[in-house]
Amino acid sequence: MDGNGRWAKERYLPRVLGHRSGLKAVRKSVEFCHQNNIQFLTLFAFSSENWRRPIEEVSFLLALFQKSLEEEVAKLDKNNVRFKMIGDRSKFSTKLQDLIQEAERLTQDNTGLTLTVAANYGGRWDIVNAAKQAALSGHVELSEDVLSQYLQLQFAPEPDLLIRTGGEVRISNFVIWDLVYTELYFTDVLWPDFEIKHFYEALSHYSGRDRRFGRAGVDQEVLSENTVDP
Repeated sequence: MDGNGRWAKERYLPRVLGHRSGLKAVRKSVEFCHQNNIQFLTLFAFSSENWRRPIEEVSFLLALFQKSLEEEVAKLDKNNVRFKMIGDRSKFSTKLQDLIQEAERLTQDNTGLTLTVAANYGGRWDIVNAAKQAALSGHVELSEDVLSQYLQLQFAPEPDLLIRTGGEVRISNFVIWDLVYTELYFTDVLWPDFEIKHFYEALSHYSGRDRRFGRAGVDQEVLSENTVDP
């Protein structure tokens, strides 16, 4: 969800107001997924690198996260949405950690959309942390199957589609293990301006992709079947 700060700058507003406006786009996207039977939505809210930002902005982001949990979780539960958080929560205040845990507990049996928020999350940290957890659990040798069990997003299928707003063309350390065969979609639209029509555009683009997962494409398969060795 990129572009909050630039959205605010274009309007000569403080960066924090861009984050507040970005929260409205979050609500719209959650509602869209809920209404259209999309089962998993993962939002990159705060990366492990974001601690390098000015302390005032970091404090505002964490306070906004806390306020959102206090105000939105009951609505999520009412709409059968399961809430999950991935990332290292140990740096958060005790109150914020308690709110996260309570939100997960309250919604854990819901069977609709799984809404996952990545906060204080980094893809490299995720892989290293998974390796440590596997070792602590007694695994002497690591394999893809073993490591996958300890990754933060292990409760969800690998993402089908990654949408990045704001015009940057990179994944910025986001679930790098899980994105190995994910389709990538980049848009110049800044996150606070991301509307339902933009979500539809991303899904339309995705629907035209040929997802091969390492296999040959349809044209190559037909050519191979009709090729006769001399």
